Amino acid sequence: MNSIQVRASLKTSDHKPSRVGIPIRNAFKIRVRDIHRCLYTFLMSVDLRATLQRYWGYSSFRPLQEQVVQSLLGGHDTCVIMPTGGGKSLCYQLPALALANTAIVISPLIALMQDQAMQLAQMGIPAAVLNSMQDSAEQSRVMIKARAGEYRLIYLSPERLAREDTIGWLRGVPVSFFAIDEAHCISEWGHEFRPEYRQLSKLRAHFPDRPIAAFTASATRRVRHDILQQLQLSNPHKYIASFHRKNLRYVVRECAGYEQNALLTRILTNYGDGSVIVYAPTIRRVGEVTDFLLESGIPAIPYHGRMDASARKMNQERWTSDEVRVVVATIAFGLGINKAGVRAVIHLSLPKSIEQYYQEAGRAGRDGQAADCVLLWKRQDTALLAHFINQIQDSAEKERSWQRYRDIVGFAESKRCRHRQICVHFGETPKWTKCDSCDVCSGTPEWISAPVELSVLTAGGGARALAGARSTQIRNSPGEDVRVPKLDVDSELIEYMREWRRSVAHEQGVPAFVVMHDTTLEELCRKQPKSVQELMSVSGFGIKKSQTYGVKIIEALNKFRAGARPGARREKMSPPAQETIRLLAQGKTFEEIARIRDRQMASVTSLVADLIAEGRLEFQPGWVAETKRTQIEDACAKLGVERLRTIKDALPEEITYDEIRLVVAQMRHGRKEAVSSKTAS
Repeated sequence: MNSIQVRASLKTSDHKPSRVGIPIRNAFKIRVRDIHRCLYTFLMSVDLRATLQRYWGYSSFRPLQEQVVQSLLGGHDTCVIMPTGGGKSLCYQLPALALANTAIVISPLIALMQDQAMQLAQMGIPAAVLNSMQDSAEQSRVMIKARAGEYRLIYLSPERLAREDTIGWLRGVPVSFFAIDEAHCISEWGHEFRPEYRQLSKLRAHFPDRPIAAFTASATRRVRHDILQQLQLSNPHKYIASFHRKNLRYVVRECAGYEQNALLTRILTNYGDGSVIVYAPTIRRVGEVTDFLLESGIPAIPYHGRMDASARKMNQERWTSDEVRVVVATIAFGLGINKAGVRAVIHLSLPKSIEQYYQEAGRAGRDGQAADCVLLWKRQDTALLAHFINQIQDSAEKERSWQRYRDIVGFAESKRCRHRQICVHFGETPKWTKCDSCDVCSGTPEWISAPVELSVLTAGGGARALAGARSTQIRNSPGEDVRVPKLDVDSELIEYMREWRRSVAHEQGVPAFVVMHDTTLEELCRKQPKSVQELMSVSGFGIKKSQTYGVKIIEALNKFRAGARPGARREKMSPPAQETIRLLAQGKTFEEIARIRDRQMASVTSLVADLIAEGRLEFQPGWVAETKRTQIEDACAKLGVERLRTIKDALPEEITYDEIRLVVAQMRHGRKEAVSSKTAS
């Protein structure tokens, strides 16, 4: 309908003045322009949703996503504060696809860039990474194709962008806009300030007519202002999501150092098969906790910055593909981890700031389901934080660090609503005062508040027995907890499709979540489509992904319906186990291995006992004197092999727990072999 048709249909005199003193003709023109604008917005919205469905397989946007996309398509500078898991990457990926030119994404982590580029390739969106890990031929190939406009997105590190030759090359690339991920790193007031990010302030000077978009999950009001200033954003559109993560429950307990391991095993029993991240303060503590959990019968893997890069990658992939549910890590783990179904994040020390805690704890519950954020801190944590602050030479940075220290200690000690404390810290003032989703408002769960029994602190049997008692009670707060997910999904089917996903990911050499996210896998198992067309109704399956995997997925589902079930998988050996076996093969004693690996003797012998029981390592008679071995075997014949404490009490005092563990492990393996042989015959 044109303007003449609009005016004719209204049948109003052109000479009658409007109430605001504007001729009716002009008023109608204004209305027509408004109608055109609304129509354009509507059509654009429809087109964006069609693109979202076609490539990402989603039928609707998350909060704020569509507005951010519209801003970038309109050529506006933009600042976006959106929590972890809120869908920030789509906010720049979709407009990059919709625009004719190439979006340049600045990200601090090579692994994250590579993962995102792989995901985009799976969806049929051309993207590339340019970094120092590539050989010169690969870098040249990417740069030439970029100048020809063959990519929709190119990922660069801030260090790469700071190079003069990079700026010169970019001048020949048809750039649509710049997206700065983890933008809080540009601010000295941010908890992760990185000097190389300051170089990004040059973008405005070099590319004055290109929009710049800043994205972060954790920025206080002061940091947000600093981001705008440093990047010289011009009249930016600002989008700040709420910092209130309703599906998360914050639980804080101050504990003694000797209680931590026992509390950790108790807590982990509350998550069944759910994925968990355990953050430890040091590399040494990562090793100790990982070994303790393995000894306690809880499969866990370590992750820290000093590990070999291939070992880190392997462990990360094992965790993201659900081969092992618990990862014990330093803060080196987590940036860019794209796993939605994390049921708990557990901290074993005070983080250095509320921003760091919010960012790390926020890796739980990205699927919107209920999840817990547990902080087990010790009083000595404050002394360690203070020690590191006192090493800082710059007076201004030292004062900023002391303020972060006061904030995080205040958070841990406070008896005020923890959700509200976090919101207020980031400049949000909620109207509510009670959340019913933290230990302050709804009480501390019994599985954390209950005192630690001394018997549990004994290495070996007590912890293992505790770990074996898998509890299904995840929530323990007064009244009905409406956040507990109620999923009508066949658990065997989920595990079967997880195996299928692991197999496909391994064949393609990509992380499991690139094939499909946890939430997509659960919806797939819930809907159980019978055709590729039905598969496209599952959120996360766009056209390209359905074409790539559709037939194979339908085949897998049909096999399950015909009776196929997940296989009994044998866990891959952990790095500590591999290292221990290697040292034993070299003729090292348990004492020498404990010294080399910087572990307690009990940790080494417990790990060896587990390997014997699993049939991965052969028991050596020289490890336990024959007379002691005979006594232990006789006691086990009378008392069984389930409770080490009962066996220990029946034996002479000189026989140690370590010796009992080794002999019991050999007996358990022998019995298992006997049962297998009997079944086979």
